[in-house]
Amino acid sequence: MNEFGKATLNLEELIKEKGISKTQLSYKAKISHTQINRFCKNDVSRIDLNTIARLCCVLDCGVSDLIKYEPPVQ
Repeated sequence: MNEFGKATLNLEELIKEKGISKTQLSYKAKISHTQINRFCKNDVSRIDLNTIARLCCVLDCGVSDLIKYEPPVQ
């Protein structure tokens, strides 16, 4: 974690909570299955706003449900 904290994707949990498979999410959001897997592992440094919108639309969630912020440890 750096001096500003850390933002992570909560995608793996949302997928389980919403009862959708990664394959279904990939198809409906028009995002490659490989990219979905990388998002689930938080193996990403940047994410496009359009991609966030597609994930939120398909998962019927808000941005704050998808992206979690951890403040820095003081």
